[in-house]
Amino acid sequence: MKSDKTNIDTYKLDLVYARITAPVSGRVGLRQVDPGNYVTPSLTNGIVVITQLQPISVIFTTSEDNLQQILEQTQNGQKLSVTAYDRSNTTSLEGGTLETLDNQIDTTTGTVKLRGIFQNAKNILFPNQFVNTRLLVNKIKDAVIVPTPAVLNGSMGAFVYVVKANNTVTVRPVKVGPVDGERVVIDGSDRLKEGAKITIPANKPRGAFGVHGASGATAALGASGAHAHHGKHASQASQ
Repeated sequence: MKSDKTNIDTYKLDLVYARITAPVSGRVGLRQVDPGNYVTPSLTNGIVVITQLQPISVIFTTSEDNLQQILEQTQNGQKLSVTAYDRSNTTSLEGGTLETLDNQIDTTTGTVKLRGIFQNAKNILFPNQFVNTRLLVNKIKDAVIVPTPAVLNGSMGAFVYVVKANNTVTVRPVKVGPVDGERVVIDGSDRLKEGAKITIPANKPRGAFGVHGASGATAALGASGAHAHHGKHASQASQ
C-alpha cells in the first residue's frame, strides 16, 4: 500500500509539472512552438518569451558635462524625476524616477548611461520603444526667461533692454543662466534652402526682445536676411 501511495504521489507531481507557470508577470510574445510539438527543458528558444512591463526601465544617455550636477543631487538622496516623451518629443507618455547610472563614461560619445524606472500602469511604454527623456535635476525659482538674442554684451557685461511703462527702454545688467532650446529660423526662410550657409554677427544686433514682451528684430544672420532664436525662450517671453 505504501508503494502504491508513493506511485500516486509521483503521478500527482508529474501532473503539477505538466502545467507551466510563468515565473514573473508581464506580457508574453508570439509562441515559439505549436500545439503537438515535442518540448523538453533544454529547448533553445523556449515556449514563449515573457517581458516585464510593470515596472519598466528606460535606458537613456546624457552628456558627461551634466554628470557632476546629477551626482550632487543623487548623493544627497534626492529622487530625480524622469519624464518619457514620444518620438516627436511633444507628448508626455509616463513619469518616473532615476534609479541608477552607469559606472563609466563612453569615450566615443562623451556620454554616460542612466536608467529610469516607470510604473507604466497603463502599459503605454512598450519594450524596445524609442522615447525621448527629460531628467529634472534642479529647479530655478523666480527666474526671468528671455529669448537668447535679447541678451547683449557690452563693457558692463551681459545686459538686456527692459521696456518701461512709457514705452521707453532702459539698460538692465543681467546674469545669464541655463540656456534651453534649439535655434530656428523665424524670418527670411523664403530665401533659404537645404544646406544654405548663414553667419551670426552677434555684435551687430538689429534689435532685441524686451523682457516684458515687447518684440523687435533679432540678431542679423548675414546676407541671407534670416533671423534665429532659441525657440522655447522666445515662445515663453512673447506670449
